[in-house]
Amino acid sequence: MASSKKRRNFPRARSADSATSPAREPPRELAGLRAVVTGSSSGIGRAIAIELAAAGAAVIVHARQSAQDAKETARRCRKLGASAEVLLADLSRPAERQRFIERVESIFPAVDIWVNNAGADILTGSNRRLSFEEKLELLWRVDVEGTIFLSRLVGGRMRERGRGLIVNMSWDQAQTGMEGESGELFAAAKGAVLAFTKSLALSVAPEVRVNCVAPGWIRTRWGETAPRSWQERVRSETPLQRWGEPEDVAKVVRFLASPQAGFITGQVVAVNGGAVR
Repeated sequence: MASSKKRRNFPRARSADSATSPAREPPRELAGLRAVVTGSSSGIGRAIAIELAAAGAAVIVHARQSAQDAKETARRCRKLGASAEVLLADLSRPAERQRFIERVESIFPAVDIWVNNAGADILTGSNRRLSFEEKLELLWRVDVEGTIFLSRLVGGRMRERGRGLIVNMSWDQAQTGMEGESGELFAAAKGAVLAFTKSLALSVAPEVRVNCVAPGWIRTRWGETAPRSWQERVRSETPLQRWGEPEDVAKVVRFLASPQAGFITGQVVAVNGGAVR
């Protein structure tokens, strides 16, 4: 006996390699917008600048003193068809923070996306030999004071314009804790950034959105040279059992900057492969 149910005709999937299908242009959802990414000469910052450029944004690349590395980031952004400029500034110094803002405004009449990625490196190079007190002071001046000063100034101007996005960088274990000197130092600094982000989001809403990204174990310069014991620890503490890559963080920042994230503010987004400790 024939069924009385009507057969549904679903559209057939198009072949991905169909010769008749025109090539799809990658989405450029940030076209026409202007972005500043501090600390973007390498690592996570470089990946963020490139990702925003790939989405169509014009980008200002920032570094403290690594001019050649910053120029390389800008070159990669331009290769994607985006406008990119380089500015150097030591964000641990209040006067240079102010000058940095002024120089940004001489290039961009207004900023739509501001990413506070600059952070003091206390794990590699000569800084790893600093005392606990010296490391804390450096982290506080760059990661905390730099983020707060720039966010408040930029956020105020964005609010006057009626729109804008700020993304700050924290650390996934700032809320859960990690043993040892480095854990204590980064928890203090990045925990402050996390808490500040939530309050700033309330202060500048509804015109401006402010969110915080909290990376976990990301393979940056330190991760590339970490001893075997740390390599094993990363895999054991990360459910996805691998290091994160700078591009993993950059894609989250791109999403937060996009219209699709228009109802997200005051949030902390962990990019850590599922670690919950």
